[in-house]
Amino acid sequence: MSAAAKGGAKLRAQRFGRRAEWLAALYMRLKGFRVVARDVRLPGGEIDLVLRRGRLLVLVEIKARAGGERLEEAIGERQWRRIAAAAEQFCARRPGYADFGRRFDALFLARGRWPVHRPDAWRPSR
Repeated sequence: MSAAAKGGAKLRAQRFGRRAEWLAALYMRLKGFRVVARDVRLPGGEIDLVLRRGRLLVLVEIKARAGGERLEEAIGERQWRRIAAAAEQFCARRPGYADFGRRFDALFLARGRWPVHRPDAWRPSR
């Protein structure tokens, strides 16, 4: 594959990912959540979507694929731990959220399918 073709494929993948994150945010707003932040990048990891409902902070990992096969297998334990580390840093930087409850959700998107939301998909071991 040429460098130009690789660059085009990467650009298409980035656009697909941004569109998926936008659709995920819209879907979750329709479910009654307020979007606090998107695409949060911190030294410990990154969080695709940070939501709030009442005194609950929901940290969402979004997985999107053109095909829907094996989407739920796309998030491993290591990735969840990085998201949890990023959540700690996010709350440390925003003290107003320090006493909020936290939940880690997953949202799976595939072309031609309704989003699949998995509330409380993972819990950090304490």
